[in-house]
Formats: sequence, structure tokens, C-alpha cells
Amino acid sequence: MPVILEAILVSFGMLFIFALAFLALFLLAITMSPIERGLSKMIWDATTPKRPVPAPPKGSYRDFSRKH
Repeated sequence: MPVILEAILVSFGMLFIFALAFLALFLLAITMSPIERGLSKMIWDATTPKRPVPAPPKGSYRDFSRKH
């Protein structure tokens, strides 16, 4: 087999293997996306500070006038 043909075949073989590895990682990322989204939402919900409970109203000036 001529050297140039062998070099071309090896180059295409490496490109093919690279494309297969890229495709495998791409498919893995698509598969893991819902899991990552759920984990991210869980972490954001756990780290956001809770809003303080609003204090109940203590009455108005009119209520104070009725009592006194």
C-alpha cells in the first residue's frame, strides 16, 4: 500500500474516531440535561434566603382611640 494512501486512511480514521467521541459526549450531555436541571433547581431553592414572615398588623389609630 502506498504511503500517501496509508496516511490518508489513518487521517480519516482519526477524524472518524474524534467524531464518534464528540457524538458520544454530545449524546451523554443531552441525556444528563434533565438531571442537571433538577439538581440545579434544587441547589438554587436551597440557597435562596427565605423571606421573613410579615408581622401581623397591630391595629390602627382608630382602634387605639376606641380602647382608650
